[in-house]
Amino acid sequence: MDLKALLSSLNDFASLSFAESWDNVGLLVEPSPPHTVNTLFLTNDLTEEVMEEALQKKADLILSYHPPIFRPMKRITWKTWKERLVIRALENRVGIYSPHTAYDAAPQGVNNWLAKGLGVCTSRPIHPSKAPDYPTEGTHRVEFSVTHTQDPDKVISALKEIAGVSVTSFSARTDDEEQTRLSLNCTQQALMQVVAFLSQNRQFYQKTEILSLEKPLLLYTGMGRLCTLDESVSLETMIERIKSHLKLSHVRLALGIGKTLESPVKVVALCAGSGSSVLQGTDADLYLTGEMSHHDVLDAASQGISVILCEHSNTERGFLSDLRDMLDAHLENKINIILSETDRDPLHVI
Repeated sequence: MDLKALLSSLNDFASLSFAESWDNVGLLVEPSPPHTVNTLFLTNDLTEEVMEEALQKKADLILSYHPPIFRPMKRITWKTWKERLVIRALENRVGIYSPHTAYDAAPQGVNNWLAKGLGVCTSRPIHPSKAPDYPTEGTHRVEFSVTHTQDPDKVISALKEIAGVSVTSFSARTDDEEQTRLSLNCTQQALMQVVAFLSQNRQFYQKTEILSLEKPLLLYTGMGRLCTLDESVSLETMIERIKSHLKLSHVRLALGIGKTLESPVKVVALCAGSGSSVLQGTDADLYLTGEMSHHDVLDAASQGISVILCEHSNTERGFLSDLRDMLDAHLENKINIILSETDRDPLHVI
């Protein structure tokens, strides 16, 4: 499968537009074109050990959930392990692609997989994503009326000369007077020019309405998940469910103030990976994530919210098995998709 065609299909599966603005997602390393992908290699973290495995298994593209290139590189030498990853990838004509938070937000993504371990529940994003594409252009809408004596055509013509402005008009009747109602969609930069133009005419300016435009929220796409169980279970039962789902023998637990292992759990707020910023301020019986800062755990516990920490990548890696099956179906089995066998969380309980 051609690399460009595969990248397009991957974006159809989960749009990179859902990724957080600070993230570094998409194609990070590209061999010189044309590049054909016969084997797609999935890993949570691309370490040097995992790279060696990918090369041994003849991978043409590595999908690394975490981006191995995050901060800008000033040089590509043999000095650091991330630089060596780039060198080995290019020398062996292997591409590197990372979806990261795009997969966190996706309806069929990492957080939905994590929620499967809780039991039967309904869930919604804690922070819903906004639609990436929407017919309306611009950031603001400006509306005002023009009487026929004020020459609507001249006003419209002047406004259309401002870059970043689109104008629609329709007839309206106000105080038994026929008027032309103008509606402008404009960019943030164009807004100031529109306001400057309208302020030259007191009658326009005093009756002008300015609306801030927001793209619609997506009900099933976004960061974190707030999950409401069909039936409450004890915290102890929930811990066992989570350990079973993540295939872990141990997790870390902070009991909320006044809570015990027998306390009921009905609402769980979760975030794969590092969940502090996503979970903060969310009302729930339990927070589930990979890692949180010491002080954020204390804050949650002080509110009676228990916290389960499983280590960062332990809340993500199991998703890759589901991802392989979903991508097999999405790509119609056109390429070979394999999971890393050496990828693992760097932290162990001993």
